[in-house]
Amino acid sequence: MALLQFTTLSRKNLMAFTGLFLCFFLVIHLIGNLQLLLPEEDARESFNNYSTMLAGFTFIKIVSYLLYTTIILHLADALIVTLKNRKTSGKYKYDKRGSASKWYSRNMGILGILTLIFLVIHFKDFWYEYKFGAVPLDINGNKDLYAVVMNVFSSWWYVLIYVLSIIALGYHLLHGFFSAARTIGLHHPVYAVWIKAAGSIYSYAITFGFAFIPLYIYLTRYLK
Repeated sequence: MALLQFTTLSRKNLMAFTGLFLCFFLVIHLIGNLQLLLPEEDARESFNNYSTMLAGFTFIKIVSYLLYTTIILHLADALIVTLKNRKTSGKYKYDKRGSASKWYSRNMGILGILTLIFLVIHFKDFWYEYKFGAVPLDINGNKDLYAVVMNVFSSWWYVLIYVLSIIALGYHLLHGFFSAARTIGLHHPVYAVWIKAAGSIYSYAITFGFAFIPLYIYLTRYLK
């Protein structure tokens, strides 16, 4: 029993810490992507310089590998939790506790799967293309990732999938941020309300920021 409790506790801590690390990464990623909203020529130069800088720094490469590991651990842990919860979900039909929680907190597994599918598409279209694809060079000799992004966001259906996926991620964050903070011990009546508010502000800001970028690009540059 002690081993089982230790394993459960370790799994919850792993989920919390990997989740919070990914939350931090999303902020950095969003700040970098906001350069896409600059005027076209400025955006191309700034975004491509930024991408080249990230690809060339050893420290950034180490952080990237840490990020990939974190994503894998978080997804694996989430799968274990989802399968375990499915085995015990039947009791909610009798005690009605499910009705007391938000729908997105009861469907974290589904939201996580949707986010995973989106990540696979996202990595294929951007990361893989940048690393292994035939990406043209800009006038400064940098890989023109800006052109790749603009090409992808020129399709309305891709923008729609992207925005819907970001909304799913936002709901995932809405529950996950507060849940992770509670798991690592930041749960007290005095400041729990503030942590929950901070998590809500963070989730809405991340969702709006990432969803706004492709919508703005498509509506201002490609919608005729």
